[in-house]
Amino acid sequence: MAARDPYEVLGVARTADDDDIKRAYRKLARELHPDTNPDESAEERFKEVTAAYEILHDPERRRRYDAYGPDGLRNGGAGGADAGAFFGGGLGDLFDAFFGGAAGGGGGGRRGPARGSDVEVGVVLEFEEAVFGASKQVSVRTAVACGTCDGSGASPGTTPTTCLQCAGAGEVRAVRQSILGQMVTARPCPRCKGQGQHIASPCANCRGEGRVLDERSLMVEVPAGVDSGSTLRVQGQGAAGARGASNGDLYVHVEVKSHPRFTRQNFDLIHELHVPVTQAALGAELELETLDGVEPLVLDPGTNTGRVFRLRGRGVPHVGGRGRGDLLVQIVVDTPTRLTVEQERLLRELAAERGEAVVPAGNGLFSKIRSAFK
Repeated sequence: MAARDPYEVLGVARTADDDDIKRAYRKLARELHPDTNPDESAEERFKEVTAAYEILHDPERRRRYDAYGPDGLRNGGAGGADAGAFFGGGLGDLFDAFFGGAAGGGGGGRRGPARGSDVEVGVVLEFEEAVFGASKQVSVRTAVACGTCDGSGASPGTTPTTCLQCAGAGEVRAVRQSILGQMVTARPCPRCKGQGQHIASPCANCRGEGRVLDERSLMVEVPAGVDSGSTLRVQGQGAAGARGASNGDLYVHVEVKSHPRFTRQNFDLIHELHVPVTQAALGAELELETLDGVEPLVLDPGTNTGRVFRLRGRGVPHVGGRGRGDLLVQIVVDTPTRLTVEQERLLRELAAERGEAVVPAGNGLFSKIRSAFK
């Protein structure tokens, strides 16, 4: 039976790059390998997938196949290749497909004590602290290095030794014969459980872990300009790793309290300023309280509701950058209520002077309407 198109076998497009081809091969190799798939047809399918990968992974063989099809592989094709040739002269690609590292220790990941886990905590900031930055103390209950053994996991006066079974690698490998030749498998070392070390006399306080659960406090520097929803990463301040391994990271989730006068819009601040109609009509020089202190604000005569004054550089600093946003002052003109007799008289004179019709004084139409709803 004629060999199938290697692109079809691996399920990749003809434009696929080497990474796409390698990912497709690894996925299929895991699914079809005879050691993990008892289906009788899986073995033949596995060999077909491997042969297709051997063609497409080699730039020259792929070029010949793209140009001439199967005929381009007649000389020097895959038919007579041994198992090692399927993987460029070694077992690296197949080992990587199953264990995520190269075979034979030539670049595979070395096991050892596990890095500490990351820790999350929340912090609530005052509005001004978020704008200008602050130092905040946070408390977390997490794993810390054992003080009795200084994080080694061994009793005082003793030290961990290199595991004799795995020679400190943290894993043991086995080589066996398969239909494709020698196969390499790896698993965590049963003696040291992947740590690479053996502790003959474990620390009584931490039971050989090198860490204990405890409450600890630390100061977190909050940069200027953060907002609710921001997350700060403090490297190396998470949970302690086992037996002296590196710490995880601390992630601080920020929540900012609201402000009675200012709201935030990206890096700008918004302030709604209420002014009486007299100041809006005649103009005024005001003193405006900002987060930076008192600033002068001049109202032009005839200022209406909706007018916006922009105070540049009085907003929120850009996080990790230069400059600040602006303070936008939105004017709201307040209509006077509860007038005294004299104030009403003056306003009626003003209305008459401007030729503006108003409700007559005394029990006029609006007074009767108001009385009907009492």
